[in-house]
Amino acid sequence: MQISRRHWLARLAAAAALSVPGLALAQAYPNKPIRILVPYAAGGPADVMVRAIAQKLGDSWGQPFIVDNRPGANEIIAADLLAKSAPDGYNFLVASDGTFSLNQALYPKIPYDPVRDFEPVAKLAIGNLMLVTRPDFPASNVKEFVDYVKQNPGKLNYGSIGAGGVNHLASAWFNNIHGLQMEHVAFKGLPAAVQELMAGRIDAMFAVTGGVAPFIESNKVKALAVSGKNRQPAAPNVPTFAEVGYPNFDASYYFGVVAPKGTPAEITERFARDMSKVVNTQEFKTKYLQPLGFEAVGDTPAQFAAFLKGDRELGAQKVKISGAKLD
Repeated sequence: MQISRRHWLARLAAAAALSVPGLALAQAYPNKPIRILVPYAAGGPADVMVRAIAQKLGDSWGQPFIVDNRPGANEIIAADLLAKSAPDGYNFLVASDGTFSLNQALYPKIPYDPVRDFEPVAKLAIGNLMLVTRPDFPASNVKEFVDYVKQNPGKLNYGSIGAGGVNHLASAWFNNIHGLQMEHVAFKGLPAAVQELMAGRIDAMFAVTGGVAPFIESNKVKALAVSGKNRQPAAPNVPTFAEVGYPNFDASYYFGVVAPKGTPAEITERFARDMSKVVNTQEFKTKYLQPLGFEAVGDTPAQFAAFLKGDRELGAQKVKISGAKLD
């Protein structure tokens, strides 16, 4: 593994500061605003969640946390910016599994390396996808859905919000496991896909809970099952895949926090510990997580690093099965 001259010099500077009495991190850090890069537009669900965390951390750390929105290129713009930032404890990134585990498999080349350039901090939250169908689909549970699709190979389709996205990969993974043949129809966003689902022009899709929950009770879409260990408060009548006989199937995504490689462990551990306290309060869960179908995690840097190792391997498998490739 090669380390850039910039990162090497930054590490030497950090080590020197820690070795000099009176410059210990506990005394000197933080002494200026801390930046959190977010690869999404301002005002979206993930952005709102991160801003709430930033406010709480700023209150407890005594320095403001500045949310820096850098959307675009499937999270690559923000990830590349963090990779080029100093590992001084003043730069963090909140992103999804696209940044950490999928982009390397989806693109022939990306400007950052998630292993070489990032220091894992913590998994923030998990989002569980829900299998939904058009309202008149002739199946009322997952088994009936699988049986019907098998009886009609190549005649049915499923929607997604783009090739290589989490719901595309979830559908492709599910179809591969069960030997299903369905046509993929990509849309530019969830609202468009859900509209086509409600109109009956697509047959099924895996969707974020918060995006379809309002249409379940009104019978505009039919929900068969949701990923995760527990039912979602936003759709309490929808069973989990485990409840309906598919305990090993997972259709989830996550948000995690990383820092530039070489960021001192004292800082990443403190960030992880204090962020966990924030996201695991009932107030935060009720206001920012549950309406979107998110579950709080807030683990340690070591736990997140171990998780990422396995997730990168699984992500590569899912991308290969889906056939998705992006330029």
